Amino acid sequence: MSQRTFATCGTCSKFINFEIDDNGCLHNVQFVGGCQGNTTGVARLVEGMKAEEVVCRLRGIQCGHKGTSCPDQLAQALEKELAEGGI
Repeated sequence: MSQRTFATCGTCSKFINFEIDDNGCLHNVQFVGGCQGNTTGVARLVEGMKAEEVVCRLRGIQCGHKGTSCPDQLAQALEKELAEGGI
């Protein structure tokens, strides 16, 4: 597993660090910045989940009127990895 870093856009968090194992499962998710309680909760909930499942569950969640959220940014990061063949 190698650590990946995704620079977020439109959220209080600035980066998301995560790892994906050979089976496509997510591990060690860490949001840098943002609402600590919420981002820690999201990170714990997605631990060990398949990346595709995380995308399905989190894509499109909005925070206020921002048009995105920390969970949505995680989904976008994983979609990027999927598109680039990183998973």
